[in-house]
Amino acid sequence: MFQTDYDQIIEKIESIDPISYGKTRNFIDGDVTYLSPYISRGVISTKQLLKYVLDQNYSFYKIEKFIQELAWRDYWQQVWVDKGEAIHRDLKHAQPDVDYHGIPKSILEAKTGIQAIDDAIEKLESSGYMHNHLRMYTASIACNIGRCHWRIPAQWMYYYLKDGDWASNALSWQWVAGSNSNKKYFANQSNINKYCKTRQRNTFLDVEYGQFDRIRNVEVLEEVITPKFETPLPDRQAIEIDRNRPTTIYNYYNLDPLWREEMDANRVLLLEPEHFENYPISKSNIDFMLDLGLNIENLQVFVGSFEDLISTYKLDLDSVYFKEHPTNTSYKGNEDSRDWMFPVKGYYPSFFSFWKRCKKYLRA
Repeated sequence: MFQTDYDQIIEKIESIDPISYGKTRNFIDGDVTYLSPYISRGVISTKQLLKYVLDQNYSFYKIEKFIQELAWRDYWQQVWVDKGEAIHRDLKHAQPDVDYHGIPKSILEAKTGIQAIDDAIEKLESSGYMHNHLRMYTASIACNIGRCHWRIPAQWMYYYLKDGDWASNALSWQWVAGSNSNKKYFANQSNINKYCKTRQRNTFLDVEYGQFDRIRNVEVLEEVITPKFETPLPDRQAIEIDRNRPTTIYNYYNLDPLWREEMDANRVLLLEPEHFENYPISKSNIDFMLDLGLNIENLQVFVGSFEDLISTYKLDLDSVYFKEHPTNTSYKGNEDSRDWMFPVKGYYPSFFSFWKRCKKYLRA
């Protein structure tokens, strides 16, 4: 489903139909781009996609939804930049109606009884993909019907997602659960049937919207467990560093083959065990990352901390380069900015206040 060759990724960009996307994206078979894994891994940027669609001279009102969805990704990242580790906790207020700190076993086993969701969970674990609508449905069942705190279920989903972006993932789960929004998100069976093209009836979600507060003790969700997520990092191996050349540092959030490509540099993919203890990912996602790294000429993999890399190879920090990201707080040297869509920075309490500022730059 997700090619890793850079030329093929660019071909995906060139096949974008932003008008069709805006009309159909909410449906499971809608015209989505499947580009989010490459944005999350920093292979391409939201700014790059924005430039591409604007260069096609579409009428803005016809592609506003596509641009807006790109802006959501930058928005979540800006919240992470501003709030830091606070996004690991309930951001605005405590999640209501929490009885458990775990995840329903039936979700892990794809046995909720909701056909579309069970199929999507199986696909998530095999392919690393889940449609955005189904992510919301799953989060609503885990948090708002199953009364689980959002953190562990969010970690589970991030573990498998090829487009795993902790800001987007954690803050979206909080939005569904009501700790980063003014109310909890619910979807009934009729809504799921509409967008997932199913015809299921007589499930625990087959109710009217006003009846959700009455749903209690759904048997299939009652067994809650706390799974352990471990990242199978590759074994550490020695790399070759020429200290007469600068060193560019790549990581799970920056695999951009065009970044400083003109520089004659040591190129190092840094895999910090502590990072992956905090944000564990599956072997499939490790392999995906390593395959994407093949687009970067002479990229070498170092397993260890940033400090360990610097001390082991006696690197001069003045010759070390990296891209800004909230997970890079231990990095030192020369920090490059990421390619943001708009020069709109800082925390905005809602996406639409952020988007209002962004739109000014589109019409300038």
